[in-house]
Amino acid sequence: MTRSYRGSTATAGFLSCLIVALAMMMALSGAFSTAAAQNVRPPDNAATSGGPPQTVPDKGGNYNIEMWGDLRKGAQGTVSIPDKKAGILVDSSGETWRALRNGPLSTYGGYALGGILGLLVLFYLVRGRIPISHGPAGVTIQRFTEFERIGHWLLATSFIILALTGLNILYGRYVLLPVMGKEPFHVLSDIAKSLHNYVSLAFAVGLVMTFLTWVWYNIPHPRDLIWFLKGGGVVGGAHPPAKKFNGGQKVLFWLVMLGGLSLILSGLQLLLPYEFPFFAKTFAFLNGFGLNLPTELTANQEQQLAISWHTIVGLVLMVVIIAHIYIGSVGMEGAFDAMGSGEVDVNWAKEHHSIWAEEELAQKASPSGGAAARPTPAE
Repeated sequence: MTRSYRGSTATAGFLSCLIVALAMMMALSGAFSTAAAQNVRPPDNAATSGGPPQTVPDKGGNYNIEMWGDLRKGAQGTVSIPDKKAGILVDSSGETWRALRNGPLSTYGGYALGGILGLLVLFYLVRGRIPISHGPAGVTIQRFTEFERIGHWLLATSFIILALTGLNILYGRYVLLPVMGKEPFHVLSDIAKSLHNYVSLAFAVGLVMTFLTWVWYNIPHPRDLIWFLKGGGVVGGAHPPAKKFNGGQKVLFWLVMLGGLSLILSGLQLLLPYEFPFFAKTFAFLNGFGLNLPTELTANQEQQLAISWHTIVGLVLMVVIIAHIYIGSVGMEGAFDAMGSGEVDVNWAKEHHSIWAEEELAQKASPSGGAAARPTPAE
């Protein structure tokens, strides 16, 4: 008897989209405000203290070039308040951070994104789509439950939105601004920034759901080394044995979990600036292992580190997820069904997750498995 899983798939997709849509509605309803800086200078007839004669320039202003040069480099003066760091009028670390962000960070990030896309195109042209070696069996078994798929699609959809809006922050002024013009780009960037802030809540929920669901299946095992040595069945024709998750999927899982947690923490520091000195505390912890990292960080330095780290981790995860999307869609026959309907072809399961498939089929064949647990014909 043929079983239809369209209803459960639609439900999973609907709930994931609903949560993301709610976050997007909250983002679009956010208010944006701007503040104008005031330029205060003494009147022309103000009394001045005595001293040696001074040459009055044609235009008003302080022309002590040497003093302003020292201030620009971060020279510290004296203050009467307890916070001695307030004596620094110009934080020169901002110039170093800006050079890093607009230079190596954006440049090498672009190389990484373009490189992975080029490699995948080349791999597809050489290797082609990985087929099911013995062809589809026409019989399927359940790979993921509806709850597992809801968590996955919530995490995936929110990550894609965060990735696109984050790329706009990093590259938008160079790529989109010349094409769109100032006003349309301003509107787009305002919406994208708000989306990035609110959709991050959906990302956090999806991350927790997938962690609690799959952490037990992603504990490293010695068989994972064999999987890597044999190329995971992607390189070459051998399909090494694996349980529900193979070695590559376990690496992806922990990269997403640890990287996602790091994005949430650094993002929280950016949403609530100057509230969480995460990097000073992290550096102090790492110094216990023999490192010599600075722990006396200013509030601005904390924010600069948070932005840089948030960008680096985000770019790394984008590269990894692009490869994951390729394998789960056009790169491998039958792979998308696992997260589409939750059902996979038996031959696909035996090739890529042989130990898991044998355990599932044995359980379903036992009397306690019940009639509802038997493999079902594919539609």
